[in-house]
Amino acid sequence: MVVQKGAGGNILRIYQPYKHRILTSDEFIEDIRLRVKNFVDMHKLIKGNETILLGLSGGKDSFVLLDVLSMIHPVSKLIAVSIIEGIPGYNKHEDIMRMKRMAKDYGVDVIITSFREYVGHSLYEIVKMAWKRRLKVSACTFCGILRRRILNMYARMHGASFVATGHNLDDTAQTMLINILRGDIDGLIRMHPRSKPPSSKMVPRIKPLRMVYEWETSLYAYIMRFPFQETECMYITSTPTLRAKVRRVMQRIETEEPGTLLRMVKTLDDILTPLLEKQFSVEELPLCPRCGEPMNVGRPVCKLCELFEKIGVSKPIYQMFYNTA
Repeated sequence: MVVQKGAGGNILRIYQPYKHRILTSDEFIEDIRLRVKNFVDMHKLIKGNETILLGLSGGKDSFVLLDVLSMIHPVSKLIAVSIIEGIPGYNKHEDIMRMKRMAKDYGVDVIITSFREYVGHSLYEIVKMAWKRRLKVSACTFCGILRRRILNMYARMHGASFVATGHNLDDTAQTMLINILRGDIDGLIRMHPRSKPPSSKMVPRIKPLRMVYEWETSLYAYIMRFPFQETECMYITSTPTLRAKVRRVMQRIETEEPGTLLRMVKTLDDILTPLLEKQFSVEELPLCPRCGEPMNVGRPVCKLCELFEKIGVSKPIYQMFYNTA
């Protein structure tokens, strides 16, 4: 990526290295919107006027997701949820309020919730309990599971047909490589845009920005002057995960060979397409006896309940809503 700016700081030209072409700011914005629409249409991710629940973090990707989806889907059918993880210096009140005001300008209501409301503890408190018990589980693991759970819960509550998240191409390629390194074929199949959830209690997830580079979402947000949160999560640098290591490697390769991430994701999608038939034949996942949420076959309880038991949280709030009688 090469960006040329004018005297006033306005962007005049943008070079897309993977396409070997130069665009104006307006052409660049239109290119992103058209690519997202074509991707959604090609995979039939959205049909008709279904209700879509958006996961808005307040970062650049979530603002781009809000903007692009409002262009291709009725805003009356969009609901947003923002989750406060509870990380010192990260979840700033002013950022959340700014995001809520902007979404309202689009005509989209935002539901504000938190890990504390769902579990009874902030992410910072959860991680401290895990470290105290010498549990080798990263903050990102707790955060990822909790975010998916909460978004899925609100999607069911509001009758949403899909949960849309702002995961970009870099996120997708990184997760694909991580699944390959771990030998997780099922995880790879679940990443396919046409994959279906293995439980009727899991609302299908879509990622409209899946084929858009992270640098493109950053530039899109900059051009549109979105007031996105720029503070980085403290756990990314304090406790680097496998994802952080994979990210560094993939960024270096992409810089040297533009278009690598696009080719990788497209190729794996093509390879995995025939395997989707196998996925559709899998039986419904069993439900956790403690919280009533889907869990993998062969487990006594779901991963989340197991993790909280290990850190000494015997009765997280979300379990109290499940009637085991």
